Amino acid sequence: MQKTFTEFSTNAILKIGDESLLEAYKTVKRPELFTFIRTKEFEAKLVIDDVPYTIAPNSILALTSTQYLQFVLGKDLVVYQFNREFYCIKDHDHEVSCAGLLFFGNIHVPNISLSTDENKKLHMLHEVFIDEIETKDTIQAEMLRMLMARFIIICTRLLKTKKGYLERSKNAKVDLLREFNMLVDTHFKTEHKVSFYAEKLFKSPKTLSNSFAQLNTSPLQIIHDRIVLEAKRQLIYTDKSAKEIAYDIGFEDASHLSRLFKKHTKISPSDFKKQLQKAS
Repeated sequence: MQKTFTEFSTNAILKIGDESLLEAYKTVKRPELFTFIRTKEFEAKLVIDDVPYTIAPNSILALTSTQYLQFVLGKDLVVYQFNREFYCIKDHDHEVSCAGLLFFGNIHVPNISLSTDENKKLHMLHEVFIDEIETKDTIQAEMLRMLMARFIIICTRLLKTKKGYLERSKNAKVDLLREFNMLVDTHFKTEHKVSFYAEKLFKSPKTLSNSFAQLNTSPLQIIHDRIVLEAKRQLIYTDKSAKEIAYDIGFEDASHLSRLFKKHTKISPSDFKKQLQKAS
């Protein structure tokens, strides 16, 4: 089952369906769409950025439009896909507070387990989604956007609750981490220093470091993780050389990226590429 809403004036796209929506990703590629996958009674298996994932029954997994996806198996799934023109995560973050948690968390792939009651609520919401996508009238687009906002808010609340993010002492720090993640995802190819992001957030680098230390990470670690993730993606899924990738990610000297990559992975970008070629 697949149903698609399009809005020609804005190029907005919303797709609602089951596992048939994921058949296009039997061969790995970027969806170019924000994607939610909800399992019911059966688990699903995916490969995301060359890492295998199993979604347990009664769970939700969220993907950004920039991640590489390969669908391995799954049935009786609920899948939502939409583009920025339908619902811009960053523009609407004041409404849903999901950026940096559900999306743009850099290396985090949110996988949320659902209770029986939570499943029921999402099933009811899905029925309303189906009804609205089949209702062609002048307010259809707004209704569908409202429903997507509600779905995202529910997922964000669940993620925060299940990860323990609602502890009062950490709320402000988590919000700061979300904003930092969003900025890094936007600027990591050109800005590699903590001072740039600290200035954008009206904080000192030391304040950021102290805040993130309580969340078991650091500002520089987040920047470096995002750079290495992008380098891995391009090494795996493009034909670019290590030097070309380094230039694309903002390094004038490829050796700088090579040292950073090796520090994180224990192997150089060139050797990483050679291993991939041998494996294939």
